[in-house]
Amino acid sequence: MNGFHKSKLVAIAGGSGAGKSWLAGQLHNLLGEKAGRLSLDSFYRDWSHLPPSRRDRVNFDDPQAIEWPLVERALQNCKAGRALNVPRYDFSTHCRTNGLEAKHPRPVMLVEGLWLLRRPAVRRAFDLKIFIDCPEKLRLQRRLARDKAERGRSAPGVRRQFKATVAPMHRRHVAPQARWADVVLHQPYSDADIRQLHESLWLLLHSGSLLPAWMRETFRAELTALLKTKEKPA
Repeated sequence: MNGFHKSKLVAIAGGSGAGKSWLAGQLHNLLGEKAGRLSLDSFYRDWSHLPPSRRDRVNFDDPQAIEWPLVERALQNCKAGRALNVPRYDFSTHCRTNGLEAKHPRPVMLVEGLWLLRRPAVRRAFDLKIFIDCPEKLRLQRRLARDKAERGRSAPGVRRQFKATVAPMHRRHVAPQARWADVVLHQPYSDADIRQLHESLWLLLHSGSLLPAWMRETFRAELTALLKTKEKPA
């Protein structure tokens, strides 16, 4: 059980290129060993049964591309402090690779993903729900940089996909999730956004005895400094 009874789960939702991974990384840096990370991207369905030409036609911006029962099971295990076996997903082939990645939950688990707040059964698992609102132009710039560098995609291909599926699916499935968030952050982050995030995180961490009262101002200052750091495209 890793010395604690269950994890506090923090959802970080938002569109492709909104900065979910960056925020999760900054919070992970701030919380150190108290925190772990999990990505909804690991739970894309395995499309190895399809030939490559058909895999390219799958709409990966539709929530049905995710294997949701596995997600629910993983979150339940996190909350119970149990170890997870997470699929490994290869975005260049749209297939799962051999073997599972063992993850050991930490007192705080930072979970990032496009549709974490959309399904009631998944949404209810989270102790804090964050949604990042980011302009479409900025999200496309970041998506171009990421997909070319990390996923072997061409710029024209990324632009076509963004126009054909990413943007319309964002409007249909991603943007409406803001209504269920405890905290909505607007990029670039304002002082008001940072104050709201600090208050929500502090309440979660202090109530769970993860940070003592005397650290409140130190935590606020460190969180502010991290979120004021220039964000890299991701």
